[in-house]
Amino acid sequence: MSGHILIVDDEVGIRELLSEILTDEGYDVHLAENAEEARGFRAQRRPDLVLLDIWMPDTDGVTLLKEWASNGQLTMPVVMMSGHGTIDTAVEATKLGATDFLEKPVALAKLIDTVNKAIKRGVTPPRRAPGMDLSALGRSPQILELKKRLTQVGGNTAPVLLSGEHGSGFEICAHFLHQPASPWIEIKDRARLLSEPLSFASTLGNGTLYLSDVSELARLEQKGLALLLDRIEGNGARLVCSSSRSLDALVGTGEFDSRLFYRLSSVVIQIPPLREHREDVPDIANFMLTQLVETGVCPLRRLATPALNQLRNFDWPGNLPQLSNVVRTLALTTLTSEIDGTDVNRVLAPMKQQAPAVAHGIPLDTPLRVARDAFERMYFEYLIQKEGGSMTRVADRAGLERTHLYRKLKQLNIRHGRRLDENL
Repeated sequence: MSGHILIVDDEVGIRELLSEILTDEGYDVHLAENAEEARGFRAQRRPDLVLLDIWMPDTDGVTLLKEWASNGQLTMPVVMMSGHGTIDTAVEATKLGATDFLEKPVALAKLIDTVNKAIKRGVTPPRRAPGMDLSALGRSPQILELKKRLTQVGGNTAPVLLSGEHGSGFEICAHFLHQPASPWIEIKDRARLLSEPLSFASTLGNGTLYLSDVSELARLEQKGLALLLDRIEGNGARLVCSSSRSLDALVGTGEFDSRLFYRLSSVVIQIPPLREHREDVPDIANFMLTQLVETGVCPLRRLATPALNQLRNFDWPGNLPQLSNVVRTLALTTLTSEIDGTDVNRVLAPMKQQAPAVAHGIPLDTPLRVARDAFERMYFEYLIQKEGGSMTRVADRAGLERTHLYRKLKQLNIRHGRRLDENL
């Protein structure tokens, strides 16, 4: 057989015995006496298999397995070993991603059979790094609070509305709410909400139904979603929607059905944009880079401290997708194994030049008429929402005659429950 095996065990006798046996079997073996050495080796290369002892003095094997799983490095089979093994420990390790469990002292035939099978399972399918989960979003107070809120609502099946900016991590949060071993169905073909809305429920069972950017649904699609919600309510399934626009405002302008809005917003969770937890950017960037290395997209790369500082200080208007694109560009275009501040500046400089000056969401590098229209649109949408769609109260608040108000709303193309093309 061939392949590279990393043996992690604090007992020198066991390390050497396992190394001797597996070397005789034709494997290339590297030894680590603790978790720190194992981390250092894993940062340099991906072994074909890890034999990992559970009980070690610095960091136990289960904790190290969790670290590799959370930072995207658990892309190789791992066989746990313990002389004090219990069923509970074996089950926990398997849930975290361990391939198998060996109890010490390990029988020779059992060792060779387990290693051979694990190596074969590890190399047959193409390498695929695990997707980004909530733990990869960082450890800032904002993300820790977000995790607590999601955990708090995770036990019931009420619809959840995730609100925030595009790319802030809607699907990651939706997957966090999803119950393992139950179906996950994403509504990608929105036309089916018109033609066959109940078809989504046929295989849903007690799983999660996810719909991204519900604010983009047309009124007839909203009706289909309401019918679907009627079908799945009370059956153990959960609907999770995301929105990058204020549904409140859309209800006020008549673009979103108010009854559906109140049903979807029984639980609303705000997702912070990347710039509001920028201290997490270095960890997220390192996670993204590790995934690229692990899946063979690029050779070994490392983000130097100045590079991480530059990434942290950027505003990331495009949030996670924009950061992901920048990290991929750096990984593929940097000429050395270390990505430094000069490399990051090379990639970010055009974005900084293109990024317009913005005040309260209004671009300032535009003609006065455009900026004024943008402000007036935001102003009237706010008043319509605040006054529950009452044009009389909106006119009073704005200090306008009602006829003048209607003309202004028509000019700004703001829907307000009346036909925009009616003769005013």
